[in-house]
Amino acid sequence: MSSGELGAFLRARRAQRSPDDAGVLHAGRRKVTGLRREEVAVLAGVNADYYARLEQGRETHPSAQVCDALCRALDLDADARDHLHRLAGTAPAGTPDPAPTTVSPQLRQLMDASPHTPALVLDRTLDVLATNALADALFSPFERVDNLARMTFLDPAGRRFYARWDWTAQVVVANLRIAEGYADPALPDLVAELSAASERFRALWGSHSVRGKTGDPKHLHHPDVGPLTLTYQAFDVRSAPGQQLILYHAEPGTPSAQALALLTSLHAPTREPHR
Repeated sequence: MSSGELGAFLRARRAQRSPDDAGVLHAGRRKVTGLRREEVAVLAGVNADYYARLEQGRETHPSAQVCDALCRALDLDADARDHLHRLAGTAPAGTPDPAPTTVSPQLRQLMDASPHTPALVLDRTLDVLATNALADALFSPFERVDNLARMTFLDPAGRRFYARWDWTAQVVVANLRIAEGYADPALPDLVAELSAASERFRALWGSHSVRGKTGDPKHLHHPDVGPLTLTYQAFDVRSAPGQQLILYHAEPGTPSAQALALLTSLHAPTREPHR
């Protein structure tokens, strides 16, 4: 990764940390948004000049202890803390290799064996590596089911499909930011493509928010069956680090469960299960 990513992350998160929340005394109007560099340095217990070098990219290898102190000063959550450590090269076990781009036959068979559950496999850059028949039906409004970020920001169907589009956009970008800490080689081209085509993506990417998948409800609108509220679970694929199996679920007995069942019947599998 470039030497500027750590500094850019620190600058963005410093701007989002208010003096009041950090317990910093101040008076009158402030010329900067969020904390000043010197205030972060004091909160973290590090030299102000050293912290300035971190933000400027002139120092790129802080110790794990310094990273922990910065995490506390900036009040970073678990995902953001892990991301900072990966950017600084202090994450345990080093930096993994890029996620494999092929999905094992066994995993594909498992997905096909769940015909009433939409299932897909993603890599760190949110490329869709595999789907089962019901996932194909669920995402049928999109022209291409290739990458969740591209689908959200570049496909016109995204704003109709995601009932809470702006919230979804924030979550997608925060998920995508995690790939930066792993120096995924596919990320720069994807970010450049999305940045060139979407002003909203550029703004969200500049916020440096980091968030793993949490299982929050997805509020969708499918043209064939109407509104859907689905929860999901994300499972790391142990045999292919960097891949995640995503399973969507509707609460039994709800209108969403009925709509999902209708979607299953409307889009009867047109392909043979993987063998």
